[in-house]
Amino acid sequence: MKKNSIKYSRMNGEVQRVLSTIIAQEIKDPRIHPMTSVVSVEVTPDLKYAKVYVSVLGTEEEKENTDIGLRSAASHIRSQLAKKLNLRNTPELTFVMDNSIEYGVAMSKRIDELGHSHSGENDRQD
Repeated sequence: MKKNSIKYSRMNGEVQRVLSTIIAQEIKDPRIHPMTSVVSVEVTPDLKYAKVYVSVLGTEEEKENTDIGLRSAASHIRSQLAKKLNLRNTPELTFVMDNSIEYGVAMSKRIDELGHSHSGENDRQD
């Protein structure tokens, strides 16, 4: 399977959708924060490995606990993935913390703050 093929993209999307459901509904580990979302998944073309990019809306401690919880539950999550998806190989999961959503929210707040302070300066000049 080629990395830029439609089938490959669909596979990544399907694995992401199923992993999101498994993490949100089936994992009962208290270390995993309820505001955990699977941002994206990159499955290797041979279906042996998958990088799962995860975002957690919470403190640094909650992120670390979620990372630990996901790593300890990886084999269970993988077995659930195998049951839900009929694949030749079930990929070995590697979880990567992704801060892009948090970064985007912070940048948006900064832009808003700059906009408010800049409009305040314009009001004074009139």
